[in-house]
Amino acid sequence: MDAVDALTEIAFWLERDLAPSFKVKAYRTAAAIIAPLDPGELADRVADGRLKRTKGIGDRTFQVISQAVAGEVPDYLADLRAKNTEPLDAAGAELRAQLRGDLHAHTEWSDGTTPIEAMAAAAALLDREYQAITDHSPNLTVANGLSPERLTEQLEAIAALDTGSVTLLTGIEVDILEDGALDQTPELLDRLDVVVASVHSKLRADRRTMTARMLGGIRSPQTNVLGHCTGRLVQGSRGTRPPSEFDAEAVFAACAENQVAVEINSRPERQDPPDDLIRLALDAGCLFSIDTDAHAPGQLDFLSYGAARAAANGVPADRIVTTWPLERLRDWLRKS
Repeated sequence: MDAVDALTEIAFWLERDLAPSFKVKAYRTAAAIIAPLDPGELADRVADGRLKRTKGIGDRTFQVISQAVAGEVPDYLADLRAKNTEPLDAAGAELRAQLRGDLHAHTEWSDGTTPIEAMAAAAALLDREYQAITDHSPNLTVANGLSPERLTEQLEAIAALDTGSVTLLTGIEVDILEDGALDQTPELLDRLDVVVASVHSKLRADRRTMTARMLGGIRSPQTNVLGHCTGRLVQGSRGTRPPSEFDAEAVFAACAENQVAVEINSRPERQDPPDDLIRLALDAGCLFSIDTDAHAPGQLDFLSYGAARAAANGVPADRIVTTWPLERLRDWLRKS
């Protein structure tokens, strides 16, 4: 098989399994090193030992490349495929099959790990109809948030891409600032397909302050999705974090009134909102968006986790905007 494809697929499976980033990076680095080589030159470098001496090629990546050049499926890739035959969470399989896309994902433009092209390729591999690119906004400097100038550059880069079967939606995960304003110019937000508004700072603010802040963001005419509404962390390398305190009834009533979907964030360390808030938002008449919040291509398969939680809490498929075909989704995003 193609050696670049083999290395890239291994990285995908490792990302899906939340493997350490250094391990994933080894395979993506090796893929980038050999990508410019034609098959004959790559075979020669494998045969004469030059590739093994190349900086960025380790013993395991060399073995993968060598087996691929020999026309074999590399042993390591075969093992990963065998271990990943089942969905990440089978409980929501019926609902997962109805999901057409994802409105929240990051690239190397902010704190993701890969270029836009790699995320688009993974979305196509997973048979997505559409995939939003929603890198962070300027206020989140720790995540390399996009200034207006960099966001404008990104929009131009996306417009120039040929993404084949998957439609890339332009977007942003924009911070809801302390005064409830959105952390990007209204003119730029108006140019985007999708605006996911989230709180990332001062998560321990009192209930009244946090409620007012969230309501400001929800009532912005540009906001389409309320991202990971409680900000909680329940597991993972960053440790745990309790949910923010806010008036959930007021927040979800505002979401329903302003056609803002409540995100069911599929990241296993977030599981946000908690089950009781999903049911409260459902009773309030809210729409939902099951999103991955992926920071790497393999994490785009996290939709299984979100689908399982939505199904367990009785969320109907038609209330989930990411089950909608693209034309209907675009009509809703424009709040027409």
